[in-house]
Amino acid sequence: MKVLITAGGSGIGYAMGQAFSEAGAQVWVTDLDISSVPASWRASKVDASDEAGMASLFTEVDSEWGGLDVLCANAGIAGPTAAVEDVALADWKTCVSVNLEGAFLAAKYATPLMKRQGSGAMVLTSSTAGIYGYPNRAPYSAAKWGIIGLMKTLAMELGPHGIRANAICPGAVEGPRMEGVLEREAGAKGMTRDQVYEGYAKGTSMRSFVEARDVANMAVFLGSDGARLVSGQVIAVDGHTENPDPKV
Repeated sequence: MKVLITAGGSGIGYAMGQAFSEAGAQVWVTDLDISSVPASWRASKVDASDEAGMASLFTEVDSEWGGLDVLCANAGIAGPTAAVEDVALADWKTCVSVNLEGAFLAAKYATPLMKRQGSGAMVLTSSTAGIYGYPNRAPYSAAKWGIIGLMKTLAMELGPHGIRANAICPGAVEGPRMEGVLEREAGAKGMTRDQVYEGYAKGTSMRSFVEARDVANMAVFLGSDGARLVSGQVIAVDGHTENPDPKV
């Protein structure tokens, strides 16, 4: 199995790389920082929202691998935390570009490789913010909703070619990126970081944050033959989010 993961240099993408590698797959990751990528993986420094860079990447993947079995379109940024009237258009565009256009470009250039072989699986990383919406996170939420619309369309359009598409919606994932979100939300809401953290945990029926490996395990399943008829699905890995506006 040949797997390409965007934003695989850290966080969820890195955990996906580890999980696929342990499952016996060949792994190729992209990121802006690939310094921590194991020597056993292929790695390319590429901005997921740069079309020329992405086109070149997939040409290289095709040249070296001759095809692609699984695409994990995982690149994303948190974007601003602010009331909608305070969001700068430039910040909106940057967030949507990386999160949504990055997924579109990955799918666009993976499609010809998968069509040629008559098979493939695309796993797009959305978010629970793409299911419920989220106060003070308009650009991020809009982009993550867009990913679900993109995925649904890919599943319908590419299914006749043997290609599946699904979206994973992680909840609050432990790690540096989430720490930044906690700090920003604490400032915006006049709360402490720990109060916001507790609010997120209480907002799930399982009273827990998610670990990156939980999301990675779902990606491996969706890329496997065990999910051969799973397509067009929005799958939350979030401990069952009950409350999309965390508060104590």
